[in-house]
Amino acid sequence: MTGSSGAATAVRATPTRAWVDLVSPSHPFFFGALARGLEGVSVTTTVREKTETVSLAREVGFAHRVVGRDFDSTLARKIGIPLRTLQLGLRAPDCDVSLSARNAMCVIASHLRGIPSIHFTDNDITAQVPGLGIEKLYNRFEATATHNVVPAAFDSRELIRWGADPDSIHTYDGYKEDVYVADFSPDPDFPDRLPFTEYVVVRPEALTAAYVDADSIVPDLLAGAVERDVGVVYLPRGRGDEEYARGYDSGEVYVPEGAINGLQLAWHARCVLTGSGTMGREAASMGKPAVSFFPNALLSVDRELVEQGRVYHSRDPGAILDHLEGLDAGDVAPDRERAQEVRREVVALTQRLVDSCRES
Repeated sequence: MTGSSGAATAVRATPTRAWVDLVSPSHPFFFGALARGLEGVSVTTTVREKTETVSLAREVGFAHRVVGRDFDSTLARKIGIPLRTLQLGLRAPDCDVSLSARNAMCVIASHLRGIPSIHFTDNDITAQVPGLGIEKLYNRFEATATHNVVPAAFDSRELIRWGADPDSIHTYDGYKEDVYVADFSPDPDFPDRLPFTEYVVVRPEALTAAYVDADSIVPDLLAGAVERDVGVVYLPRGRGDEEYARGYDSGEVYVPEGAINGLQLAWHARCVLTGSGTMGREAASMGKPAVSFFPNALLSVDRELVEQGRVYHSRDPGAILDHLEGLDAGDVAPDRERAQEVRREVVALTQRLVDSCRES
């Protein structure tokens, strides 16, 4: 994948070489939308094996090389992250700048190779959770990126306290999900792939993440939805939470086989319920109903969406199910104008940063 051609390519004999490292399922969509807007930039991509990240990178159109993998156990992940960082340091492509999101591995490898780095994040809570020494170290490394790009709602003091130069922090008005929602086009035939015409999406908490300390409420949500004749598309994370769907038939709780387009799924859903953040923000960016049952302190971006009434937050399964029943089931017209404005802002900001890294 390469950025679009334009005035920048006419000036330069060779494009700026950008290395993009994808480590989570939302990254192919985010960086795909970003790369399509950049001018005079060629992209080389590495991908970590984590849930559907590799298959989504292929779907978006990234020619990529797989480097390293995620692990199910917390201990293995703590070993796997330094190992993958070393792999990246040895195998990173020749480039002028690296781009990554919530990714200390790429930032450290960039330092090792003398590559300027542009790092995107919207997570300002991990460093605040007691007892996470390793995770706090990762925050410190992320903060040392050449440039840190964050939503305006992000508490920038979290980066500064971990060593970021205030001049390295750049903000935009919106959310990272807006960048790829801006290109979204609903597929009217998508629901034909599902066993029901009306449904909600449920994505469980990341209970094996070091910053989450709670029991899942998903079993109660699934039972309550089935009792109320609400179809559920359930998206397990694959670390034991697939067990929650056992005992239901596919007309009650449907678990897709393989990767599925999350934006299409959210658009056609009555509501998206997630124990994490990304899918809820995707739905909210499209103007769709969203529920967060994240078990810890919310990210600043999620707090802002809750305050705006665009996301409902609760850990009470009964209250969540009552909220679902109160939703207006009428059609929602696509509203991508705000997301497109955010995308233009983020692309322009990234273009300036990429160009500055090339010139430095």
